[in-house]
Amino acid sequence: MGLAYAAPGLDLAKATMGIKALPSVAKAGEVTFNVKNDSKDTVHEMIVMHLADPGKPLPYLEAENRVDEDKAGDKGEVSELDPGKSGTLTVELKAGKYLLICNVPGHYGAGMWAEFTVEP
Repeated sequence: MGLAYAAPGLDLAKATMGIKALPSVAKAGEVTFNVKNDSKDTVHEMIVMHLADPGKPLPYLEAENRVDEDKAGDKGEVSELDPGKSGTLTVELKAGKYLLICNVPGHYGAGMWAEFTVEP
């Protein structure tokens, strides 16, 4: 654990989970995310979070072992996907830095996030 975004001493080589964003950059406006859960045995989700301050960690609920979505700038999500399942999310995004996260308890802290940039 301890692999949450902007955590001190971050070493993602130790991550047991992850998200890949391909491509990792999009133009501002309507952006569609095609999400696939490649896991064979674990439910995951993908939430788009706007980073108001990209150098700062997202607000975290220690007791629940997950990000506080209400305070973090949740822009939309593909809710819990069973292993092997897919989902789609289309959202209107302004230029800026975003984080794609899985907020199933423990997953974000295990490194299940990816940076995503929206250009003007």
